[in-house]
Amino acid sequence: MKLGIAGLGAMGAAVAARHLGLGHEVTVWNRTPDKARPLGEAGARVAKSPAEVAAASEAVITLLTDGAAIDAVYNGPEGLLSGNVQDKLFLEMSTVAPKVEIDLAHQVRAKGAVMVECPVGGSTAPAREGKLLGLMGAEPGDAERARPILAQMCRKVVHCGPVGTGSAMKLAINLPLMVAWQAYGEAFAIARSVGWEPQRLLELFVESNGANNALKMRADMIVNLFAGKDPGPTTFSIANAVKDLRTMIATGEALGADMRATRAALSGFEEAYREGLGEADGARMSVYWAERGARK
Repeated sequence: MKLGIAGLGAMGAAVAARHLGLGHEVTVWNRTPDKARPLGEAGARVAKSPAEVAAASEAVITLLTDGAAIDAVYNGPEGLLSGNVQDKLFLEMSTVAPKVEIDLAHQVRAKGAVMVECPVGGSTAPAREGKLLGLMGAEPGDAERARPILAQMCRKVVHCGPVGTGSAMKLAINLPLMVAWQAYGEAFAIARSVGWEPQRLLELFVESNGANNALKMRADMIVNLFAGKDPGPTTFSIANAVKDLRTMIATGEALGADMRATRAALSGFEEAYREGLGEADGARMSVYWAERGARK
């Protein structure tokens, strides 16, 4: 199949690599061309504009930073919707507010094309292996059209309802994890007073009822961070966490929710970001906060 991918951050690049490995004819574009070079060397066609991606593809996948980036990539002078896109399928997989996706779906339909939103749970390793959790928002017929492509990326695709519901569910399932990294940092600050080595400490936490899958998967990373060693590649950055937490708060408060725990987590993440840790993995928050008292 001829697939286009616009937006080659960590997740976009992983999704592109997945589809290349499955034998699809893949065309890629990124605002920063250097990020497209490794995929070009792996066999992807590198486009000069989003419009070129749309023209070369039967279906286009977008994984973009925020609403402003989505608007620029879809509606800019050489955007995805600037040419004839009649009957093309757009799979929008960014993590943004539901209204952004709802508005975009109207714009895509006005051009005679189809849009399905499907933000995903998971990081780069599951993306490369086709093991993401897809949270799809779409009309029933559009959902069925998109499902074969999504099934090659996801271990499970959940049709949440119409466009907007997938984004709402993605924000909801990510929220406890963001709050948890802050909570783990506070917990480690107490636990480290016992004097255990980080390896022993993490082994105990992983065995506890409070351990989530992210802590279990990143335990070695956290041990290395405590030891001042290389933690390995970032899978989800603190900068992205700040963006998502702000979106979670705005979305929740628009629904009348009291988002006090999320606001507290945002405050911690914003401090880490100001301290120059924006590109660090979100798990770094647990170590940053555990060591914060000693630095103050």
